[in-house]
Amino acid sequence: MLVELYIRNFAIIEELRIQLDGGLNVLTGETGAGKSIILDAMALVLGDRADTTFVREGADRAYVDATFHLEPSLNAEFSKIIEREGLEGEQGDLLLLSRELRLNGRNFSRINGRAVNLSILREFGKQLVDIHGQGDHLSLLNPHSHLPLLDAYAGLEDDRFRVARSVEELRQVRQQLNQLKQDKRQVAQRIDFLQYQVEEIVSANLTEDEDNILIAERTRLANMEQLLELSRAAISDLGGFEEDSLSVSDLLGQAEKSISKLAVLDQELSPILEKIQGLNFQFNDLSAELMAYQNKLDHDPQRLSYVEERIELINTLKRKYGPSIAEILKAKNDAVQELESISQSEQRTEALEQQEQELLYKIGKLGMGLSKRRYAASLGLSSEIEKELEDLNMDRTRFRVEMRKSPDELGAYVNGDRISFDDTGLDQVEFLISTNPGEPPRPLAKVASGGETSRIMLALKSVLAKVDETPTLIFDEIDQGIGGRVGDVVGRKLWGLTDPARHQVIVVTHLPQLAGYADSHYHVSKRLVGQRTTTVVSRLDSGERIQELAAMLGTRDDHAKGGAESILQHVALAKGAN
Repeated sequence: MLVELYIRNFAIIEELRIQLDGGLNVLTGETGAGKSIILDAMALVLGDRADTTFVREGADRAYVDATFHLEPSLNAEFSKIIEREGLEGEQGDLLLLSRELRLNGRNFSRINGRAVNLSILREFGKQLVDIHGQGDHLSLLNPHSHLPLLDAYAGLEDDRFRVARSVEELRQVRQQLNQLKQDKRQVAQRIDFLQYQVEEIVSANLTEDEDNILIAERTRLANMEQLLELSRAAISDLGGFEEDSLSVSDLLGQAEKSISKLAVLDQELSPILEKIQGLNFQFNDLSAELMAYQNKLDHDPQRLSYVEERIELINTLKRKYGPSIAEILKAKNDAVQELESISQSEQRTEALEQQEQELLYKIGKLGMGLSKRRYAASLGLSSEIEKELEDLNMDRTRFRVEMRKSPDELGAYVNGDRISFDDTGLDQVEFLISTNPGEPPRPLAKVASGGETSRIMLALKSVLAKVDETPTLIFDEIDQGIGGRVGDVVGRKLWGLTDPARHQVIVVTHLPQLAGYADSHYHVSKRLVGQRTTTVVSRLDSGERIQELAAMLGTRDDHAKGGAESILQHVALAKGAN
């Protein structure tokens, strides 16, 4: 439950700290005192939209902190999330949510003092507090809000999730089918383009590293005359084939003869003789290799032209498909795979169409199961709401939940029919009422007055709160349009939501009969501090409560005081009876 709310520099609030108890907490005060602002601050710290207009004039930032005491059952669930996000606090049974709003538009969310994403703050907030604002009265008139209320009462979240998951799967299958069934002319154009790419690359008959080999060959062919001339000169220098010139081979031969004679006279020169003989053999081999290289040299202008054309072809393909031969070949493989995929599109289409039909039958089956559970729950919901309305002086009102299904030629299969569906299932749900005997039930928006809508909303909230596990429930002027006579019943019902320790309830009200049921009563007022207006909150003791209730009755005279005391005596008897 919420144990403390701290607000600073928020709207007209300079600094405010409210310590709350379990049970029914009631906030009263004159209109404009700041009650709704306190709830706005509460909504902000739970992850609501930040608006810089909330920053108090003259301040550069606003702060809101909310401290919660976690009950053991909730604590175990939260401990997993806290451990996952690394948000452990000093006290395991307390949780601190914080929000800082700066005038420059930036805002910061924290849990136990550590910065978190706003989505995580909202994840925590929605499990800790449920705020029922004045706008809920209007939303009740919108049929789109009725189905979620029915499912919340019936606890059908898991069933809805299974339907939604199958609907999402069907949505993806249909998206793939639409892609496969695109305009046939576009598909044919794509096939022609891919085939051209494949044929162009295949006809080039490329090999890895061919471009580098061709560039080397082009360099050699372009310099053929110089290569022939230089190779002939080298062979001549080594072998001495030119007349009237000594070659390296001749000089080595002469040196070998001289050293051979020396080795006969001195055996120590034998190793040198072997070395020079080896050199002679090497030079002979070198000469032979150069001659073989020269014999391969062929000044062929046609070959040079071929090589240059081949290089240009490869460069053209590089400009189209990639900077290397490897990229060109990859582009060809990709085109082949896409062609195979397109050629198999008919088979793929048949498979997807079969999957689509299976999902439509599955959604129909799941949807009908969900629909039956909704219908059973709607009977219980109607009965409970009628009992609540009877307590609220609407004893002749009849409440019904209308469930409709619409035909759709593309819908789910249900008993041979095609039924429209969405993520929530097959049903369109609308709440109907009849406030006068003999009149047929009609939509709320066409029948209920403002006061009746408020009472119907309270009846719904009372019934739903019994299955709601959110520990703290906040009601902002749920008594809107309700008179004082019914206010006592409203107060008793809201107080009943706290027993046995199911919920902590916080209520903003103008009705003294409702406020009389408070376990803790707070008065909200405005004060002038210096030249600035600020909101203050005071917890009322028993004497102060009588004065506040008397003021809410309209005066502070003895008659009003007696009325206030009468309200508290009546409440004490009502609480004692329970």
